[in-house]
Formats: sequence, C-alpha cells, structure tokens
Amino acid sequence: MQRTSSSIKNLIFAFIGQAAGIVMNFIARVVFLRILTAEYLGLNGLFTNILSMLSLMELGVGTAMTFSLYKPLATSDKEKIKSLMNLYRKSYIIIGILVLVIGIGITPLLPYFIDEVPKINENINLIYILFVINTAISYFYSYKRSLISSDQKRYIATAYRYIFYCLLNIMQIIILLLTKNYIWYLITQIIFTFAENVAISKKADKLYPYLKEKNINKLEKEDTEKIKKNVVAMIGHKIGGIIVGGTDNIILSKFVGLVEVGIYSNYYLIINALNVIIGQVFTAITASVGNLVATTNKQKVYDIFKKVFFLDFWLYAFSSICLLVLFNRFITIWIGNEYLFSMDIVLILVINFYITGMRKAVLTFRDATGLYWADRYKPFAESIINIIASIILVKMLGTIGVFIGTFISTITTCFWVEPYILYKYEFGLSIIPFLKKYILYTILMIIAGIITVALCNLIKITGIIGFIINACICIIVINTIFLIFLHRTEEFKYFKNLILDFIKNRLKKYNKCMRDMD
Repeated sequence: MQRTSSSIKNLIFAFIGQAAGIVMNFIARVVFLRILTAEYLGLNGLFTNILSMLSLMELGVGTAMTFSLYKPLATSDKEKIKSLMNLYRKSYIIIGILVLVIGIGITPLLPYFIDEVPKINENINLIYILFVINTAISYFYSYKRSLISSDQKRYIATAYRYIFYCLLNIMQIIILLLTKNYIWYLITQIIFTFAENVAISKKADKLYPYLKEKNINKLEKEDTEKIKKNVVAMIGHKIGGIIVGGTDNIILSKFVGLVEVGIYSNYYLIINALNVIIGQVFTAITASVGNLVATTNKQKVYDIFKKVFFLDFWLYAFSSICLLVLFNRFITIWIGNEYLFSMDIVLILVINFYITGMRKAVLTFRDATGLYWADRYKPFAESIINIIASIILVKMLGTIGVFIGTFISTITTCFWVEPYILYKYEFGLSIIPFLKKYILYTILMIIAGIITVALCNLIKITGIIGFIINACICIIVINTIFLIFLHRTEEFKYFKNLILDFIKNRLKKYNKCMRDMD
C-alpha cells in the first residue's frame, strides 16, 4: 500500500506539473516564432542535440546511482547512503567540468554540423557556448535529486522542476517581448537552471540532514565493483540513446537544412511532451518497483510487470492513434500550414513513437532490477544501424529517410533484445509469451486506428471546432474498442479495482474530515 500510495502521489504531481509545463511551453513557442525566425528554432534544436551527445560524459552514473540507492533506502542504511552520495557528488563535479571544457573545445567544429550557415544577428559561437554553460551547470548540485526520487518522493523533485520551469518560460517570454534578443533568452535559461539545482539541493539537505555529517565511511569493495560494472554497462546504453535520439536533427541539418530542422522541432515538441507526460507514469513507479524487487520474490515482480505492460500499451496505443489523426490539424491551428510535414512523414513519426513507447514497461523493470550489464552490446549495434540507415535513406528519400532509419535500428535491436534480457535474467522465462502479447496488442491498436481514422475522415469541419470534434471521436472510439476487447483481462480488473479503492479511500478521508469539522 505504501508503494502504491507513493506511486499515485508521484503521478498526480507529475501530471499537474507537466500539464502546466506544456501549456507554458506552447505559449513560449508561439512567442518565439512570432519574434524570431525558424532558423533560430533550428539552431535551438541542433545545439540541443549536439549537447545531448556530450551527456555521454555522465557515463550512466545517474542510473547506477539510482539503482544503488534502492536497497539502502529500503533498509534505512544511512551510512551506506552517505557513502554513495559522497561518491556521486565527486563524480558529478568532474562530469560538469568535462562537459564545459569539451563542449567549448568543439566550438570550431560547428560549421561541419550546419549545411548552410544561417543569416542571423547574433554570434552563433556565442549562442553555442551559452548552451554548453547551461548543460554543464545542470550537473552541479543536481545529484541530490536522485536521492529524493529513489526514496519514492519524486513528487518533491517534480514540484521544484515545474515551478522553476514555468517561471523560466514566463521570464523568457518577457525577455523576448522587451529585447527581441536570443542571447538574453539563453542567459535567462542559465540563471534558472542554476537556481533550480541549488533549491533542490537545499531541500534534500532538509529531508536527509545526515548528508551534512562529515564522518563518511568508505564504500566496501563489493559495492564499488557493482557500481563500476553498472557504469561501464550504462556507457553503451547512453551511447545508443544519444545517437538514436540525438542525431536526427544533426543529419537533417547537414543533408536537408535548418528550416527542416525547425519544422521537425515542432513535431518533436509535441511528441516529447506526450512522452514526458506518459513517461511520468513509469517514472513515478520506478522507485516503488525498485523497492518491490529489493523486498519480494520474482513471481510477484513478474505479476506486476504484466500489469504495467498492459498500462503501457493502453497509454501509447491511444496516444499514437490520436497523434495520427490530430497532429497536422493541431499544428495548422497552432502555428500555420507552412510548418506541416506530409502525412507519410507523420505516419513514420507516429510508428516510432509507438514502438519506443512500448519499451517503457521493460525499461522501467530493467532500471529497477539493474540489468544493465546483460544487454551492454545492444546499444552499439543500435547506434551503428541507426547512423548508417539514416544517412543512406536521407540521401535517397529526403527527410522521411532519417525517421525510417530510426525505425529500422529500433526494430532490429531494442524491440526484442530488451524484453529477452528481462525475461531471461529476472523472470527466468521464455520471451515468447511477451511477443505474443505484443502482437495481439498491436493488432488491436491497428483495428482501433483504422476505425478511428475512417470516422474522423468523415468530418469535413476545419479549425478549432473540427479539431475538438475529431479529438472527441478519438477519445470515445479508441477507449470503447479497447474496453470491449480487454475488459475481461486480469490486468484490466486490477487497474479497475485499484482506481475504485483509491476513490473509496479518498471519500472516506473526505467524510472523516467533514465529520471532524462538524
């Protein structure tokens, strides 16, 4: 019950914060495009991707840290926690310095990432260096955020994150309106990044006052070896994630142009917002799953996994169909027809969104069980396939080729390797039941998608009214079809009972509160 309560609390805070963040982000994007040009937007996406490559300096320390903290937090081993946090503090200071030095050091290489240098007012090198500084300072103090999250208190870190994020967007809008200057826009971001990290650090010190104690024991050799092994394994995973997720804009910029990068950044903004919203569900439960793994048997863990995978499907299948129907309609209303991709590109973006999203349940349990070493070679194969396929196909097909390359790399590696590792090393089972379930879920999504698209195509109304009508059709039709086919499953009954129990408990507390007031 404690794990469930913590997960729900984390989730509620995440949804509220993310909803506020998305609203602010979309408003800020409209102001950005009205005051600056699409080339600035392209630079924003390009430099973000380049610097995501530098996050390799992090070497998976954050993920290894989170996993290492689950057991000592579950057993209240304060001395072990102090030792681990001391190690991570030193690691993150070194990482921040490396990112700053190496990031600034590759400034002369910028022309190689841009097909045609844009004609903008500000100095491109200065803009890039400001991006580097913002990325580097994000590593200082922020390591304490992981301790709060690992202790099933992610809602605290979430509250700080989105309060500062909303304030940042407000300030950036004001800066753009007053100065129309991109440099001051970026300086504002640096100030807020630093302020947020300091604030969350001070909060962690209040929650865990023993972190200030000077008597810190040296970690045992066994613990150090485990951490090193996980960090080495995570280097590969970081490479795979960064190359697959961070090279699309770089390849587009080099072979197609910055304007195309700017158009893609609008689609990516929506996809990323959805990924973050849905991802909050899995992020909210990761610490609880880690606690479950540390305190119970594998059969119980497997039973929970099946339920989480069911939830994974429902959320991502529903969102994928909605994206297919509403993507271009929304962008037309939001910023205009000139920022649209053709439907074939939209389709491959949605397919990539779905297959990436369907990995969430597996990755959540991989992170909670620490199975990083077992599939350490997978990211290298994924990265090589992605780069080769994307470059070949972008030359042959243009923009869509980059996204087909991403699809090919995911389906030939992550799609089957990640669940295979989880089932073999954690559950001791064959992957076949998982694949059968995956295929059945996907067939159901395709059926729901065909019916929904056909019905929405009958609606000839455009504009906001047409968008709302199509959105209502998506919500009703997709969920009705899923409900018809899945309402008798064990997984559906579990979540139905979970929701009903939660509502009953809330009502009991409300009634008790009202009686006390009387």
